Amino acid sequence: MAAALYAARALHDQALVHLGPDHSHTLTVRDLLAGWRGEAGDAAGAATAFAELLTDRLRVLGLDHPGTLTTRGNLALWRGESGDPTSAAAFLQELLPDMLRVQGPDHPETLRARASMAYWRGQGGDPAGAVTAYEELLHDRLRVQGPDHPDVLTTRNALARWQGEAGDTASALASLRELLPDVLRVLGPEHPDTLTTRAHLARWQDRSESAEPGKHGRARGEGDSGPQPSARRPVAKPSGHEFGHIA
Repeated sequence: MAAALYAARALHDQALVHLGPDHSHTLTVRDLLAGWRGEAGDAAGAATAFAELLTDRLRVLGLDHPGTLTTRGNLALWRGESGDPTSAAAFLQELLPDMLRVQGPDHPETLRARASMAYWRGQGGDPAGAVTAYEELLHDRLRVQGPDHPDVLTTRNALARWQGEAGDTASALASLRELLPDVLRVLGPEHPDTLTTRAHLARWQDRSESAEPGKHGRARGEGDSGPQPSARRPVAKPSGHEFGHIA
């Protein structure tokens, strides 16, 4: 991470000298630099950098430019990562109508923005809202991408997670039991997402059993790794985001 951050800073300095601050390549490098800053552990600094970049992209490129939309999505992401999931969800709620208008409802980035919004909604204390958002997203992803697409599998996993977090352990278990054979068939037994699905199934099975009279399972959250880091995509944490984190 440190090496990537150093390289991004060096590239940014060169772009400023040779291209100027408003050149599209310079703005793209600033986007990369801000992202690597977050990946290196400075989520608050990344959010600040994306907020500053957004001001310049709006001025230079306009509201509807793909680069501006990407920056808005990344700003939401790092606001959430820096400890403000409610703000992240609200920011994505504002972004989504513009993505629908500019890119359309079936565009991959629009679908990822919806996944990110669902995740931060849950993280912000609204698991029932996250369940609803993931159910609606799953319907559209199945239609657009088909049942075996990795993003569809991650959305199903995320839905199961938030069903459990919303208190519906039975639905979480049912969803994961239906998902596991498909993940095994599509990804194989050793794939990280397959292992995560098994871990989530064990977690909710344990939670279900511990709720039965006379049984005692692990404490809440034990054995749950929670959000998992992964490579970022323009608007949402990457679809692996939904297995350990979001879609």
